[in-house]
Amino acid sequence: MSGRKLRIALLAGGVSAEREVSLKSAQQVYEALDKTRYEVLRYDPRDDLPRIVQEASDIDVALVILHGRLGEDGAIQGFLECLGIPYHGSGVLGSAVAMNKIVSKHLYQQAGLPVAPYIVADRKAPPSSLQELVDSLGLPLVVKPEHEGSSIGLSIVKKEGDLAGALEKAWRYDRRCLVEKFVAGTEITAGVLGNHDLEALPLVEIIPGEGYEFFDYDAKYTPGATREICPARVPEDIKRRAQDYALRAHRALCCRGYSRTDMIVSREGEIVVLETNTIPGMTETSLYPQAAAAAGISFSRLLDRLIELALEKD
Repeated sequence: MSGRKLRIALLAGGVSAEREVSLKSAQQVYEALDKTRYEVLRYDPRDDLPRIVQEASDIDVALVILHGRLGEDGAIQGFLECLGIPYHGSGVLGSAVAMNKIVSKHLYQQAGLPVAPYIVADRKAPPSSLQELVDSLGLPLVVKPEHEGSSIGLSIVKKEGDLAGALEKAWRYDRRCLVEKFVAGTEITAGVLGNHDLEALPLVEIIPGEGYEFFDYDAKYTPGATREICPARVPEDIKRRAQDYALRAHRALCCRGYSRTDMIVSREGEIVVLETNTIPGMTETSLYPQAAAAAGISFSRLLDRLIELALEKD
């Protein structure tokens, strides 16, 4: 490949509820890629899978800037594996387990990571008593679908009477949903970079704006709806612990290349691990690029590094 530009397949769009976020991220990625080093070929898996198959032999590496189902869940990764196209980020297994909030919880617990108390609610075998569920976990509760990202389908339940509606909302996306105890505190996120030699990036503190109870879809993607502070304003011992948890979560879920693990620091100073993103938002002002910038890694250099990691042999 020396003497010519690397041919990068930039995959974005797709069919998930997070399509528009994916397209926005990919546009900024496209603009930041060094065109003196890369020839960038753009594909939308919603329409372009046959073209990817046809042009696979011309592609050196794929940047998968897809979010949600059929993009972040191992499906497109398996497709690329079948075509022999190297791609950045986690493989089929890591993508699939990180996307599944219930499986992730089990793996976090096996790795000794702290999680909020939870119950799995199955639409095919619904809880016999919502009162018992509330008695078991207490209020408020967080109800979320098994697979969706960007807080899609998520509800915060403050009254028992709202629980049935929250379950129905989550069940519209998945047969199973997660019902967990709401933990009040400071929202933080910790990025990890690398394949074998992992680097924990500086923490980002997330402050949802007025009118937003938590970092939901609108808070994530409405300009000015939230404020992020990097490095996060947390004590040094919490910083070290959160970075360690992010590294352990990355390994427990078999992630590769990079990941971002979201956590809550409770008012008592305890850290609760929420979930791990294998394809974090990749606009220049997204959380992961902010953390990389705080570590001295520019957005363009971050993309270079992700491409290098994609081409690195296991």
